[in-house]
Amino acid sequence: MLILYQLHNVKHHEVFLTVLFDIQISDNWPGYSLDLFTYPQHYYGDLEYVLIPHGIIVDRTERLAKDIMQDIGDNDIVVLCVLKGGYKFCADLVEHIKNLSRNSERFISMKVDFVRLKSYHNDQSMQDMQIIGGDDLSKLTGKNVLIVEDIVGTGRTMKVLLNNIEKYKPKMIKVASLLVKRTSRPDGYRPDYYGFEIPDLFVVGYALDYNEHFRDLNHICVINDHGKTKYRV
Repeated sequence: MLILYQLHNVKHHEVFLTVLFDIQISDNWPGYSLDLFTYPQHYYGDLEYVLIPHGIIVDRTERLAKDIMQDIGDNDIVVLCVLKGGYKFCADLVEHIKNLSRNSERFISMKVDFVRLKSYHNDQSMQDMQIIGGDDLSKLTGKNVLIVEDIVGTGRTMKVLLNNIEKYKPKMIKVASLLVKRTSRPDGYRPDYYGFEIPDLFVVGYALDYNEHFRDLNHICVINDHGKTKYRV
């Protein structure tokens, strides 16, 4: 799927940049120069480039909301947001679904709950995943569940969460992830809905963090070695 964007010189009505954007971002995609965008000054020198600009994220999220609405409209659902990285995507996705629901004959009643997973130390995935919160997952029994995640890598983390939820016998489980990362160790898992497929890069921004930093960055960017060293714990 290709998304076409044109940036215009408003004063002279001239097109100065045309970008074909595929939801499957290739390994050799050079990204966007940081000079084209505004971002927090305290991150100057910490980033390589912008991988996905905020405006494209917003448009793609709206489309995902439409797809979800078409698939599971007329159902009451429990949205399970995976914190902390998924909160911004979840908030925007839920808002788009609500807006579509208000203007449609198909109404979705949503309740939002939260769970937190811990699977990274610095930029390295850990062998053991911690599930924090979600003590009341038994309330998902018989419910339609939409899990909203920021990024799926190998799929191992999501499989652990799904196995825990399936113990409580929900009526349906769907997963929406903003990003799917191509890795050398995939477990064959793909979410039901996803925004973009990206190379095996450590990305930050739009609530994705590196040791709790970069959550306030609107664009999804690639962190550089200086940034990793600066915020390493």
